[in-house]
Amino acid sequence: MALKGKLEDFGITQLLNLINLARKTGTLYIAGSEKEAYLCFREGRLIYVSMAGVDDYLPVILQRAGIFTEDHVRMIRKNMPGKTDQDIARVLITSGHLKQQGLLRLVREHILGLVFQVFSWNQGAFRFEPSELPVQGRITASIALENVIMEGSRRLKEWELLSDELPDLGIALKFAERPTTPLRDINLSVEEWRVISFINPRNTIRQIANYNNMDELQIRKIVYSLLQASLVEIVRSPRPLSAPVETQAPASDQVAKPDPQAEPQMRRPAVKRGIIQRLIRRIREL
Repeated sequence: MALKGKLEDFGITQLLNLINLARKTGTLYIAGSEKEAYLCFREGRLIYVSMAGVDDYLPVILQRAGIFTEDHVRMIRKNMPGKTDQDIARVLITSGHLKQQGLLRLVREHILGLVFQVFSWNQGAFRFEPSELPVQGRITASIALENVIMEGSRRLKEWELLSDELPDLGIALKFAERPTTPLRDINLSVEEWRVISFINPRNTIRQIANYNNMDELQIRKIVYSLLQASLVEIVRSPRPLSAPVETQAPASDQVAKPDPQAEPQMRRPAVKRGIIQRLIRRIREL
């Protein structure tokens, strides 16, 4: 018999603790207020996570990790139609394009990235189906729930703090004209540089996160650190969120009217501000 309930009465941490202590095998289906997901367990260990709106096709996971390009994914879809993730992984490993340990690590990171998002869901419904495992053809992991629960709880507290500091991801950012942090003290990570390269009053924080496949916790941490370092400032009156993001700067002073039917795309801003020029020089010197 399936276990059912509401997240308002029985939270994610409690559910995972129950599955862990009872060493349950089955699938936990969760319908949050905005998203849906299912988590698969074998003998109390997390083996797989799927979330609505997140493509979990193996080549796409490898693309997000920077191993594949969009062309690689397109080629695999064309040349290996109907093949499962396990089939594709077998070909990649036997051909020497990927090592098994590296592949498993990326899948594990993908699973953890999704399950940590679920910790912030506190509204919706859940249903646990014992012995049901919709993972045929998928590459699974075997992750101890004790570690997941501890890290998820820590991230939840961090997420709540950052949500208070930065509640709206629909705002835009601009570079500070006079940063207070000395440039010699700045040490940017790859993820921070990816965010910085898209900072522009036309691009909202949420759009930057979506383009770079970052969850809300990741983008909030990066933006908060940039704000604390006074490298960026919040744009108090950004453009309407419904307006599409321009793909490139206009060739003249006349601003071209966006096509309302066009798919919104992110635009990398022209790097002309002094702060960015100095950042680039700093990175080249490292």
